[in-house]
Amino acid sequence: MKRILLTVEYDGTNYAGWQRQINGLAVQQVLEEALCKATKERIVVTGASRTDAGVHALGQAVHFDTESRIPPEKYPFVLNTMLPRDIRVHSGREVPPEFHARFMTGGKRYTYRIINSRHASALRRNSHVHVPVPLDMALMQTALPQLLGTHDFAAFQAAGGTAKTTVRTIRSATLEQHGDEIILTIEGDAFLYNMVRIIAGTLIEIGQGRRGVNAFSEAYETLDRLSLGLTAPPHGLELTHVYYPEEAFVFPEQVKWHTD
Repeated sequence: MKRILLTVEYDGTNYAGWQRQINGLAVQQVLEEALCKATKERIVVTGASRTDAGVHALGQAVHFDTESRIPPEKYPFVLNTMLPRDIRVHSGREVPPEFHARFMTGGKRYTYRIINSRHASALRRNSHVHVPVPLDMALMQTALPQLLGTHDFAAFQAAGGTAKTTVRTIRSATLEQHGDEIILTIEGDAFLYNMVRIIAGTLIEIGQGRRGVNAFSEAYETLDRLSLGLTAPPHGLELTHVYYPEEAFVFPEQVKWHTD
């Protein structure tokens, strides 16, 4: 039995999110069906992040166990012939039996994309959120540093979140503008349910002058969801990268024991 780690990219437009469910087609289901066909085994995959309906991924990390003789690095070639065009596997590698795609993460990077123009984009309609009202980038940039560091992000969690603790650390947060495109990139140790979308929605309201530039700092004090803006739409969000510590990839037989 081997444990395999895949890096998966998908356009979430046509899916009910990552996690398999009864009332809609999920990315997990499509990937598992392709793996079952390829390996002739019943395969269950575990993803690093349970992205919502409409959310995209450039670097979703997924592990599964198999007895198949398919070389780990060949899984992208095998699976991409079976998967729809909006799901692609980019890499495969064998990992230690104890590796866990979700519980061993060292952090994640998310990207949120906005089109800020009078008229919406036809080509980018599924990957960018359209904001027709001009946004003040200076105000948004002023608010951004408040996100950095370790805080209680209780106010940044949508109803339905199940996290045991709401304390998180944001390592970096950047906001760039290229023509009519505004890109928010945020990296942290972990994120609460809808946390990035709430941050994006708050920044949009700050940029519109509808919310003060100190909104994030005030939310740490009040711990009240109403201190922040609306949850931004899902289709602007992308899970860009999942980080793992190097020790997560060390096999037991590679560990050197030292004795006196």
